[in-house]
Amino acid sequence: MTEANKDAVDAIIDQWHAVRPDLETGPMAVFGRIYRIARTVGDAVERAYAPYGISRGEFDVVATLRRSGAPYTLSPRQLSATLMLTTGGMTGRLDKLEKAGLLFRSPDPHDRRGLQVTITDRGLALIDEAVAAGLEVQRTALKGLGEEEVAVLGGLLRKLMAEAQGV
Repeated sequence: MTEANKDAVDAIIDQWHAVRPDLETGPMAVFGRIYRIARTVGDAVERAYAPYGISRGEFDVVATLRRSGAPYTLSPRQLSATLMLTTGGMTGRLDKLEKAGLLFRSPDPHDRRGLQVTITDRGLALIDEAVAAGLEVQRTALKGLGEEEVAVLGGLLRKLMAEAQGV
């Protein structure tokens, strides 16, 4: 690797090698880049959602309803479990999204104490546009890789994610 090809993670690894040459820094090279990529692309996706008036967290709620299929209805508990959010955090997001007219809450016909959350027609149209905008950002981030490279990378990351679950 030439100096011109080195990135910020390489610089960090070089510094560690200088002060602790005994360390095997391969994992740092992988996870340092994963973290930086996720942060950079995540911030760009967040900017892509901004024109739609939603944050990444709010996108996740509406997108989860959309992905659930017609009638695009889930309980707050199902949403919380899917998004790994506390019920308090979910309530705040639901309040904001309901106020924006992107979803509505109604009594659960199968549970007198429960609620169900349903995406509105406005929410459905908005999420379909927002997901396309976010995917375009992700597609742009991958433009330097060929189709086969993207498939290989996706497979390797799937394998890594499965291994990381046991950490």
